[in-house]
Amino acid sequence: MGIMAKKLDDVLLVQGPTFSEHNFHHFSEMNLDRIYMDYNATTPPESEVIQAISEALQDAWGNPSSNYIAGAKAKAIINQSRENVARMVGGKAEDIIFTSGGTEANNLVLHTAVEHFRKHCRAAEQGAGHQNGCTGLPHIITSNVEHDSVKLVAQHLEKEGKADVTFVPVSKVTARVEVEDIIAAVRPNTCLISVMLANNETGVIMPLQEICQRIKSLNKQRERLRILLHTDAAQALGKIRVDVSDLGVDYLTIVGHKFYAPRIGALYVNGPGTKTPLYPMLFGGGQERNFRPGTENTPMIAGLGKTEDCLRNLLRLAEQHFYILWEHFWLFLPDRKLGGTTCREHFGVESKSDLCSLLAHGSHLLPSDCPFLLY
Repeated sequence: MGIMAKKLDDVLLVQGPTFSEHNFHHFSEMNLDRIYMDYNATTPPESEVIQAISEALQDAWGNPSSNYIAGAKAKAIINQSRENVARMVGGKAEDIIFTSGGTEANNLVLHTAVEHFRKHCRAAEQGAGHQNGCTGLPHIITSNVEHDSVKLVAQHLEKEGKADVTFVPVSKVTARVEVEDIIAAVRPNTCLISVMLANNETGVIMPLQEICQRIKSLNKQRERLRILLHTDAAQALGKIRVDVSDLGVDYLTIVGHKFYAPRIGALYVNGPGTKTPLYPMLFGGGQERNFRPGTENTPMIAGLGKTEDCLRNLLRLAEQHFYILWEHFWLFLPDRKLGGTTCREHFGVESKSDLCSLLAHGSHLLPSDCPFLLY
């Protein structure tokens, strides 16, 4: 009890789960009695990330498409960063496409889904008969709590008459989108399901694995255009473990500045252009295998790749932080009300063994989003 109390005292003094002792240098223009609490909006870059960016600016300023020393070094940095980012999400290096940020990555997925549907239907009409799923507009399913870079794109496609969109509301009880509601929204012309992995306001983790399992089973049962599966993981990376194979997604959006990296993004695509369609929105010099042309932003890519080790440490400390918070919850807040029920009742925790089970198998909330613990 004494050790746990000491840990609790320690954790209540820190600003959040951090992975180094230098965090105060980020706040040189702020008073030390202020606490930055907007990490879901953006995070300060880690010192090792800043160093990687600076070194790339100084030593790898060359065009990565060139064969002179500075260009070759830039290309090597990009290749290494691609491998590092792939490891962050359990993917392969060839599955990573660097983008300007999460907004571009999300736009690229929705654009691809509509374009793939159109090309599929055109090929079906020119081939042997009209295939199932090619009547009407492409249909997209998403939730009503997505980031604007998904929601507004879907609304734009709908307004322009380029797609039909179903915005599935989240549960008023759990704040999660229900798997059965997603399945019920599927139509013969459904081409994409896009549901965020974790919500930036509530901290709720969506049931992506279950959704993907059900949709993949549905895809096998019907001779139709495959329903593509996308998740925006911007708010999940750095807080929970993310593995594309476990989730079963075709696309996953990565946003660097949410986990101490610079403002750059990447899109995981399960076999881009082979197993999974990907159609460019831009056309130019052929970079990123023509999926996202434009001279690569080597320094920012270097910074993103550098966060792999930091991310691993951050996850470890976040889990420790989460455990201590739950200990605090168990010891000091047994009767605190949350939505008409006690905290223990809300999370189905009635014994210490239930708490251990919850910690072992995970919660439906992100570690950083337990607001009732701050009262």
